[in-house]
Amino acid sequence: MPSISARIPDEDEEALIDVAELLDEDKSTVIRKALREELTELRVRRAIERYQSGDVSANQAARIAGVGIAEWLEIARDRNLTTQLSPDDLEGDADRAREL
Repeated sequence: MPSISARIPDEDEEALIDVAELLDEDKSTVIRKALREELTELRVRRAIERYQSGDVSANQAARIAGVGIAEWLEIARDRNLTTQLSPDDLEGDADRAREL
């Protein structure tokens, strides 16, 4: 497993220690979990931006987010997303989803 070194502000280290104690885990484990969760969230946010602007279809947004189409549709529903895609684009997405 590769190793990464980073400098963080004192208040972030204090928060890290607090969370590590709360979860009863070491700091390295908490950092790995936090990084993984935030990277996932960043992908989802970018997919939402692109989907909302009409740049990508639901299928493409799912790929950007790193999730399957069913999970993407749940994300879209949970976050009340709308799209600027044409009815033809949406029909194409529906056809591809039916194929799964």
